Amino acid sequence: MTRKASTTSQRKPHALGLHIGINEVSADHYAGWTGPLAACEFDAHDMAAISKSAGMKSTVLLTKKATRASVLAAVRKAARALVAGDLFFMSYSGHGGQVPDVSGEEPDKLDETWCLFDGQLIDDELYYELSRFKAGVRILVLSDSCHSGTVVRAARPAPGTPEHRPRIMPRAVGLRVYAEHKAFYDQLQADVAKAAGGAVDDPDTALANVTVSPRLTAIVKDFHPAVILISGCQDNQFSMDGNHNGAFTEQLLGVWNNGSFKGSYASLHARVRAGLPPTQSPNLFTLGPAAAFLKQQPFSV
Repeated sequence: MTRKASTTSQRKPHALGLHIGINEVSADHYAGWTGPLAACEFDAHDMAAISKSAGMKSTVLLTKKATRASVLAAVRKAARALVAGDLFFMSYSGHGGQVPDVSGEEPDKLDETWCLFDGQLIDDELYYELSRFKAGVRILVLSDSCHSGTVVRAARPAPGTPEHRPRIMPRAVGLRVYAEHKAFYDQLQADVAKAAGGAVDDPDTALANVTVSPRLTAIVKDFHPAVILISGCQDNQFSMDGNHNGAFTEQLLGVWNNGSFKGSYASLHARVRAGLPPTQSPNLFTLGPAAAFLKQQPFSV
C-alpha cells in the first residue's frame, strides 16, 4: 500500500501590527483641551513602514480614528487571531495622562493613561487586554509618550517649538477631565479588576531594566504571552515631540537604520537610550516569559 504524501506543512509565524498616532484629541472629552502635537501621525506611519518591511499586516489609527472603541477592537482582534509563535507589534505616539487609581490600596496613586482621541485608555485596561493573548505570543509595545504618574516631579520644559513640546496632558487638564467623567473612569477600573479576578497589579511594579527577574515572574505569574515594552522616557522625565518624529521614535529609526541594525531588543533599547540626552532616557520592561524574546532580532516575525 502506497502512503499518500502529506499535504500539511508547519505553520509559519504570523504577525500583526497596530500603530496609533494622535496629533490632537477631542475637546468634547478633554474639557476643551485639544493637546496639539506635530509628529505623532508621522511616527505611526514610520512604525507601519517597519511592520510592512517585516511582512506584518498592520492597522494604522490616526487622530480622529484612534478612538477607544477602535483601539480596543484592534487589540482584541489580534488576541483572537494570534497563536504561539506569532508576533503583535503595537506602537503609540501621543499624550500620556493620569487618572486617580480607585482599584488599588493607595488612595493617592495615579493610573497612567494613553490619551486616545475620545477618551483615555487606562494602563490597567491595556495590561488586561494583553493578558488575554495566548501563551507563546510575542508582544512588542513601543510608547512614545509621557506616561507615568510620577512625571509631575520633573520641571515642565518651556513651551515653544515642537522640539520643546512635551507629550503629556497638563495636570490641571487631567483633573478637569476626571472630574467631568469620574463615573466613567471609576467604572472602567472596577470592570477590569472584576474581569481579572481581583485588583490589577500596578504595571509600575513590573519595571525591569533588561532582564526578567524572579520578582517580575512572581508578579506576572498568570501572564502567558511574552511582552516587551519600550517607552519614551523614565518616570520623572518627558517624551518630547518634534517636527517629523518624536525624539524617541526619531532615535529608534536612526538606530534601526532601515533594517541594517544587527542585535537584540535589549541592545536596540541600549543604543536608543545612549543616543538621547540625559533628560529623556527610554525605559524597558517585560511581562511574562520574555527572556528569549529580548534576545531576538527586533521586529523579526
